[in-house]
Amino acid sequence: MASASFSEEDFSCPVCCDVFKNPVLLSCSHSVCEECIQKFWESKGSKECPVCRKRSSRDMPTLNRVLKNLCETFLQERSQRSSSGCEAVCSLHEEKLKLFCLDDQQPVCLVCRDSRTHKKHKEKLKTALKPLQEKLRIFEKFKQNLDQTAEHIKFQARHTERKINEEFEKLHQFLHDEEAARITALREEEEQKSQMMKEKIEKMSRQISSLSHTIRVIEEQMTAEDLSFLQNLKSTMERTQCTPADPENISGVLINVPKHLSNLKFTVIQKMQENVQYTPVTLDPNTAHCNLIVSDDLISVRFSEEEQLLPDNTERFDMYKCVLGSEGFNSGIHCWDVQVGDCTSWYLGVMTESAQRKKNILSRSGFWCVGFYDGIYDAFISPDQTPRVSVKEKLQRIRVQLDCDRGKLSFSDPLTNTHIHTFTHTFTERLFPLFSVKCKISPLMILPVNSSEKKT
Repeated sequence: MASASFSEEDFSCPVCCDVFKNPVLLSCSHSVCEECIQKFWESKGSKECPVCRKRSSRDMPTLNRVLKNLCETFLQERSQRSSSGCEAVCSLHEEKLKLFCLDDQQPVCLVCRDSRTHKKHKEKLKTALKPLQEKLRIFEKFKQNLDQTAEHIKFQARHTERKINEEFEKLHQFLHDEEAARITALREEEEQKSQMMKEKIEKMSRQISSLSHTIRVIEEQMTAEDLSFLQNLKSTMERTQCTPADPENISGVLINVPKHLSNLKFTVIQKMQENVQYTPVTLDPNTAHCNLIVSDDLISVRFSEEEQLLPDNTERFDMYKCVLGSEGFNSGIHCWDVQVGDCTSWYLGVMTESAQRKKNILSRSGFWCVGFYDGIYDAFISPDQTPRVSVKEKLQRIRVQLDCDRGKLSFSDPLTNTHIHTFTHTFTERLFPLFSVKCKISPLMILPVNSSEKKT
């Protein structure tokens, strides 16, 4: 046999690993299937050998006729061996059975793999692969949100730290100004009383000088000759009668230390409280829809047509333009005033802690609100219960009062003391203040009260 001294590897193309088909001889002396080298050159963009990577000096390699004849002889001999039971080959394509079809549970050749029958198996695999591809897409999207959340955490930390520094700088400035004012008052008192003491000392020095002069004159007269002494006796006696009054005791001239130090910390803090406002409800920006912008002091929210780049965390609203208060209530009475101004689309109320914040929140229970939209005031309880609300004049301010223990949620106009609407319900879980705005004209603002009027 012509191929008796050769193995199948000697007749295998280095690219497709199958028996050569129309082998061509490259300038580096390596042989490759004609079709394989054309595809290899097209994919690489350069004419190089797939074995040694040496560039070919020929645009079209020559056919290796000797190798082609040997390959044909080898295939004939293999076919003969197969027919005699020496080697398993495909009955349809006379190719070696190198693969195993899991669907048909039988060995197949490379040609069978690419045939129409087994292409159906590929389609089944594609169909079976779709759920995994969809799961991969979900994982990639979730990881993208995690990456975004990690970056947002860093941004929040830096921004919050900067706001803390600014607020404490204001407190430091207040304390600095208060310290300076108290030091100034102390020094003014010191200067005033020091000037008074200076004047009294100067007056006393003049009196001492005058009295010393009088005594010195009298003493000189006493040592004079008898005739001179007797002649001036009358005037000398008159001098002794001019005795000045005793100096008056003085009071209140020392520094009023209690005025400057008595309960110093308490009085400073008390004065600070008089200039600091308290807001009964603040907003939680982590719940705000991406079209809402919460102010740095967390007491106002405005609508923006431009979506903010925010992580899609579970606490955040994703369909309705809402934001929640930062603190929930499950007992006691709580009250907060909201400035709605000229806003043309707003809703105020409460929602339960367990109420869902994603998708159509109004189709599920847990919401009690009063709102204004398209020139109409209304009230509703989710899902889809809308009581009537009668409002005669446009509202600028809304007061929300929640009585958790008695199960009452009331809305009124604090400017005119006019009742708007009251919900009654047995609240069984924590309630969070709810704010919704979809108007660029005016933000919603929670109005502060003086710290002395703090509501509990």
